[in-house]
Amino acid sequence: MANTLDPMDLKQIITSHQDGLSNRQIGELLDISRNTVNTYMKLFRACDYEFDELLKMENAQIQELFTSHTTIKNNRFEQLMLYFDKVNKGRNHPGFTFQFHYNEYKEEVNNPYSYTQFMEHYKRKYAKIKGSMKLEHEEGKEVYIDYAGKKLHIVDKETGELIPVEVFVALLPNSQYTYVETSTSQKREDMIESMGNALSYFGGVPKAIVSDNLKSAVTRASKYEPEVNRTFKDFAARHYNCVINPTRSYSPQDKALVENAVQLAYQRIYYPMREMVFFSIEDLNREIKRLLEDCISVISNN
Repeated sequence: MANTLDPMDLKQIITSHQDGLSNRQIGELLDISRNTVNTYMKLFRACDYEFDELLKMENAQIQELFTSHTTIKNNRFEQLMLYFDKVNKGRNHPGFTFQFHYNEYKEEVNNPYSYTQFMEHYKRKYAKIKGSMKLEHEEGKEVYIDYAGKKLHIVDKETGELIPVEVFVALLPNSQYTYVETSTSQKREDMIESMGNALSYFGGVPKAIVSDNLKSAVTRASKYEPEVNRTFKDFAARHYNCVINPTRSYSPQDKALVENAVQLAYQRIYYPMREMVFFSIEDLNREIKRLLEDCISVISNN
């Protein structure tokens, strides 16, 4: 008799098979027996749908197709659903992140889902829940970028001159995870280098990079169809397989997102460093990174 598998597990079997994993490897990935994987692969092949069609189905539909073979109670799935109640209670708390709750969930259960599955289950269960006047942002879909209006400074050791530097800010809107670094200018090459550093810091690549019509990102500004700089577009497409989207016209919510991140940088980075002196951008960015890590620690402990 097959182990109980929820719809996301069924789809994970299919996608893993399409990625070239053996049934044994799929079983190890999902922590189920190879025989269970064998059984479901036979059922998938015997049904009236192609693999791609099964992947596009709603959970309820695919569960109905294979309901007679999910005969053992799925404690793993029930534990996840119960934990989501705790997640929802914290959604409006300052500093909330899904990553924090996933780390906590992983420590509490014996057989946790992967972070990707955790988020997929959450999005599917609460897809229709919308807070009033609050934008819902899909996990990992976009990263917003801008430069802070107020500059930081380094000091010339020889002359004591204050040299202004630009402050690049990148934000993942779903989790409010923020990256900050300085550079000598907002020129295209500096902006692209900062963008690459931000993606490395986040440890992943979104589907789209949303720019507030930065001169280094947008060749021609327009209310309707801004023209994205070709070098930046190639950087995103060829190296990271994502797209560049200027902020939408008449959508102040988009701009407000990254402006809030800039305000956070003022509070948690600019202010603590107000009496510090830096003689190089490298030293300045090193301190910024330390403060960013401190911010994450504070959030995680709340």
